[in-house]
Amino acid sequence: MAEGHGGAERTGADERRLRKVARVVLLDPQDRILLLHGFEPDDPTSTWWFTPGGGLEGQESREEAALRELAEETGITDVRLGPLLWRRICSFPFAGRRWDQDEWYYLCRTQQTPARAGAGLTELERRSVAGLRWWTADELATATEPVYPTRLPELLRTLLVEGPPSAPVILETERV
Repeated sequence: MAEGHGGAERTGADERRLRKVARVVLLDPQDRILLLHGFEPDDPTSTWWFTPGGGLEGQESREEAALRELAEETGITDVRLGPLLWRRICSFPFAGRRWDQDEWYYLCRTQQTPARAGAGLTELERRSVAGLRWWTADELATATEPVYPTRLPELLRTLLVEGPPSAPVILETERV
């Protein structure tokens, strides 16, 4: 989803209006991260890379949503869900509307590296996801297309060197 950075943190009543989202930082045995390749449905030339995940459904927990979204978007179900790594508020235009989200990023490990996009995608996702790929930290650092969250290359390097943080890191609010 098209996103940027900057803007102020939201608090109080504004938080109740934010879409609750769970995202997955999925790593394979070689410490590569899986990202989806997205684009604006009405402008396929506007592209970016992002982590699997999406909004909570019904009464599910963030952890349940993270695993469901990962399975729907990639077909990967053989995973070990780890700790909550990062949290961020973001706001961006996509598919003709503004999305205001409270995103939680969970570490996840898998041995299941063949992944495919599309099996459980929603209609909007089918019109806006071009595929997926595994990235090394070095490849991610030299990506020519936007990657979200924007600090993902730095965050991934820190994660791989230092391990998961003792408490979730609150990322800067991103707004386009």
